[in-house]
Amino acid sequence: MSAVAGHRTARAPYRVGDTVTGTTYVTPEDRGRERPVEFTGTVVQVGSGWSGVDAETAYLWARLESGREVKALIGDVTKVT
Repeated sequence: MSAVAGHRTARAPYRVGDTVTGTTYVTPEDRGRERPVEFTGTVVQVGSGWSGVDAETAYLWARLESGREVKALIGDVTKVT
């Protein structure tokens, strides 16, 4: 961990290029139209949650084999070994 302006910053448990599996995140307002689905994909972006933000709301984007990208909460995915 590094200290920046007196704050400690945790490193995200996933990096761009990691293969992950999990469940997509659907915002509460979209749950009437869309359901979470299971997926396996490649991490293309790690979103907010790691610089002083609650890690339970941190998310990542993963690209599926089809080319489509999905959003998932970091706590809802695991790295494929």
